[in-house]
Amino acid sequence: MKNTYKAAIAALTFLTLLAPSQVRSQLVPQPWVSVGVNDDITYSVGARSLGFGVELGTDSNGATGVDVLKFFDLPTSVVGLPGVSPYAGVGLYSNDAGISLSGGVQVEASKNITVGAGYNSVRGLNGQIGIRF
Repeated sequence: MKNTYKAAIAALTFLTLLAPSQVRSQLVPQPWVSVGVNDDITYSVGARSLGFGVELGTDSNGATGVDVLKFFDLPTSVVGLPGVSPYAGVGLYSNDAGISLSGGVQVEASKNITVGAGYNSVRGLNGQIGIRF
């Protein structure tokens, strides 16, 4: 009987970790802006929804491109920690900059604000700030 309770608690814990986030919050795009540095200052704007994101960026040499990102929401909110979302992506840039690879993490700083840090092979290291509606 004791093992049954342990198995039930373990199963509930596992299912809680896999439970989807609020669907409504996933449907509303969450925009962000980013400033980075490669050789000079770089800029980008992006938005995410349903676990995917799109980012439009430019570097100091005039290359402009689009990155498609996949976010991986970690189940930290279950234990009362802020939401943490690592991401990875690939993009295409003009001016012979070619294909870019990117990765980073976004963290809920408050109920409506996210902050993040990332790296893009064309735009370099960057810091992000975003808003949640």
